[in-house]
Amino acid sequence: MPETLTLRLPDLAATEALAARAAALARPGDALLLEGPLGAGKSAFCRAFLRAAAGDPALEVPSPSFTLVQGYELPHGPAHHYDLYRLSGPEELEELGWEEAREGIVLVEWPDRLGWLMPEDALRIALVPLEGGDARAARLSGWGARLAGLAG
Repeated sequence: MPETLTLRLPDLAATEALAARAAALARPGDALLLEGPLGAGKSAFCRAFLRAAAGDPALEVPSPSFTLVQGYELPHGPAHHYDLYRLSGPEELEELGWEEAREGIVLVEWPDRLGWLMPEDALRIALVPLEGGDARAARLSGWGARLAGLAG
């Protein structure tokens, strides 16, 4: 069973397909932590994940860059999409409903801001832009035996 999985995602469709595979494997209590520079595809991944989990390809999924968190009621329970870019640390998460959100699925952009609240059993997804449009590399770790199901 691999501890780390590295994938080349040649375009946005490949990133969306990875997100759909993750959505099919995710369950309440899961955290997906998305790392990478601005423009790496973190929001695109989250948008595709939430649409796949909802079974609605037209679901409106705004970026939580200014609201910091967006909540969704999905068929298998709630999900919350956090963008922590503007937070200085974990002490600011309490007022964003972090503890309650952990009962469902959480997707977190800029997870380094979580500090001591970082879930140890999370799926970590590091996205790195590659030359050529929407191409990127994805390095995934965590989720134990479920990690292999993300290979595609």
